[in-house]
Amino acid sequence: MKILIIDDESRARRVLMSILKEECSPLEAIFEADNLIDGVALIKTEAPNVVFLDIEMPQHSGLEIGDFFKNEPMNFHIIFTTAYGQYALEAFRLSALDYLMKPIDVEELKAAFAKASILIHEDSIKNKLVKLEKAFQQLSLNKIALEVPKGIIFASHDDIVFFEADGVYTRVHLANGKSELICKTLKHFANQLQDQPLFYKPHRSYLINLKFMDELVKKDGLHVVVNGKKTIPIARDRKKEFLEMINTVFN
Repeated sequence: MKILIIDDESRARRVLMSILKEECSPLEAIFEADNLIDGVALIKTEAPNVVFLDIEMPQHSGLEIGDFFKNEPMNFHIIFTTAYGQYALEAFRLSALDYLMKPIDVEELKAAFAKASILIHEDSIKNKLVKLEKAFQQLSLNKIALEVPKGIIFASHDDIVFFEADGVYTRVHLANGKSELICKTLKHFANQLQDQPLFYKPHRSYLINLKFMDELVKKDGLHVVVNGKKTIPIARDRKKEFLEMINTVFN
């Protein structure tokens, strides 16, 4: 845990630092500042987990700390330290973690530190979950999750030739020649890939990857051949739209 002590009294800083070192662990580092301006600068460079903040200081009161973070997140917990009890309500309005009266009581400090440790651990878990979620969101931009009986296959969009409705299930045909039966409807995949322009639904039973389109056949209706072997019909109500799309892109 990284600690910052902001207090204009050097003796108060030394006493608090001594108690922290003797009674609280683990401590990664302890920084100190004798005014709010320098303290805010340390917050922004050292990113402490907990700030022990005096209230009565020259120039700027500790209660003014929010004024320095109006457009920035306050990613640290505040424990106010003061000899004046009348500031307690205002301190907690600033979402302070705790409020310690001077002279600092060792047991109260240990309790505040324990509370901070729990919250920091929870913050760490939340941050890891957020990062993991972002990683999966990035993965989903290029891959799709196919739930199969043995687990989940993460298939690249570029490796999917076409989806084929199979009752209430969907058979996914892959570029390597394999196919997987997925317990999802074709509509599920059509909705999931609606923002992917290479995937097109030419027929109520098919969703194709246009990247694998090899041939357009005008015989007994309109059909498209994908991956050199599978012939997929173009629905009558999609025929005009499909031909216009082909003419626009390739002519």
